[in-house]
Amino acid sequence: MNDDDEASLFAQEVAGIQPLEKSEVYLGKKGAPVDFQARKRAAIMAKEADSNHLSHDYVEKVEPNDVLEYKRSGVQDGVFKRLRQGKYGIESRLDLHQRTVAQARELVYQFVEDCMRNDIRVAIIVHGKGDRTPNPDNQAMIKSYINKWLRDLDSVMAFHSAQRYHGGLGAVYVLFKKSEKARLENWEKIQKR
Repeated sequence: MNDDDEASLFAQEVAGIQPLEKSEVYLGKKGAPVDFQARKRAAIMAKEADSNHLSHDYVEKVEPNDVLEYKRSGVQDGVFKRLRQGKYGIESRLDLHQRTVAQARELVYQFVEDCMRNDIRVAIIVHGKGDRTPNPDNQAMIKSYINKWLRDLDSVMAFHSAQRYHGGLGAVYVLFKKSEKARLENWEKIQKR
């Protein structure tokens, strides 16, 4: 079969076809135009919200009068002792009084991110003892979650319940990792000696 035969065969096959009257074809309901910028913003916000990996499911309960303490390996005993005694200057503070667990989760995550971004080494989180809750099963919930969340955050090197004058068992000192910038500055200081 040559090209002329194929063309004539094709012409015979499509001879009865009528052209469409509309030049546009809609595959769905015609509605308001899609705002792709709004979709992009929503996707970015959802991605940022998803970056919070702190769990709000099961938590091992602590009592209102329990001391919270944690030290990652590599933290010197002297550094931890100074933290425990409240001898480091507090550079930032977060107060979680009157917050729900969900609100506290978001605030703690954002607070730690902000501290790291601003090269803050020592902060205090005031969570309250949680002993005024009428239901004994719900006592010290925020305190229990703080104990769990701070352990789950890689940028937290150590934490300990605060001294009385900083809130006692209702607050916790937090020691953060040095940022790369702070490490470099410290290294340069040592090299100049």
